[in-house]
Amino acid sequence: MEVGSTRERILVALLIHKFGEKNVETQIPITESEVDVKLFGFPISIKSITGEGGIKATWTVDARSSKYFLENYTPACDILLAKIQRESSDMTDRSKAGGLFWIPLEVQKKVLEYLGKENYLKLPTEGTNPEGLNSTEKLCLFY
Repeated sequence: MEVGSTRERILVALLIHKFGEKNVETQIPITESEVDVKLFGFPISIKSITGEGGIKATWTVDARSSKYFLENYTPACDILLAKIQRESSDMTDRSKAGGLFWIPLEVQKKVLEYLGKENYLKLPTEGTNPEGLNSTEKLCLFY
């Protein structure tokens, strides 16, 4: 079992508890890119990061697939982001605080337009096994 899957299930359970099982659709086809769950029929992508890591946009180890994804990327749904802090940190520094964040699709689109794709997502270094494309440090400053 992957860590991400466990975190995702916990957040889905939280949504079901808060909004009711009939309002949370969990049977999402694997072919639906980015969508992990639907809340009141609206698609949501569930993401989690630990510490100061980037937000994983897609999982791939193939450099060609990564480039294709970046060239054609447009945010497709709202994001529910869980930011997990490993150690206690200075809670006065908001950028280091953990929490649960809702990032609406429109906000993602505006930030993408402002930063440009090259500053929104970063391609993995060729010859490494990064397991996908992450957000850039600049993008993380917005969230």
